[in-house]
Amino acid sequence: MITTTYVSTFSGNRFYPLEPHIDHVAIEDIAHGLAYQCRFNGQTCEFYSVAQHSLVVASLVPPRLRLAALLHDAAEAYLGDMVKPLKVLLPEFAAIEEKVTLIIGATFGVDFSDYAPIKTADLVALATEKRDLMPHSVERWAYLDSIRALPERIVPMSPREAKLAFLDTFDALYGTDAKSRI
Repeated sequence: MITTTYVSTFSGNRFYPLEPHIDHVAIEDIAHGLAYQCRFNGQTCEFYSVAQHSLVVASLVPPRLRLAALLHDAAEAYLGDMVKPLKVLLPEFAAIEEKVTLIIGATFGVDFSDYAPIKTADLVALATEKRDLMPHSVERWAYLDSIRALPERIVPMSPREAKLAFLDTFDALYGTDAKSRI
């Protein structure tokens, strides 16, 4: 049974969260959604998008994993970027997120099974983001104890810059010209 409860995307597609499926998975919707979402529930000193975070993660993995790393948070374009403490409390959300990730993976031929290097890169990005974008967050995040932040500082992009950089990177990795469609 298909529900009529859906979320409209930037390009007019529909995402049905209660029975996860997407009318048409469009990289433009993913890039736009991630570029206009701020990491850490907006609790940063400057706007810093999930799209830019994904670009950082993709830059830290071997070439064969870069597309998967770029898309590792793509489900958030449809579901939002939920902070980790809430995600842990809501296992049904995690199940929906996994289904959406599988839909996106199938659409773009991405295999997320070799996830350990992506997770490590994600943690390096997280440690760098905490240092550069959350200067008042002085508590220790134990899962970052063995992780070194990148030496270079993050310079936040505007949502438009992040969207275009995300699409450029996707095009280079996937072999398309997604920007020509926006």
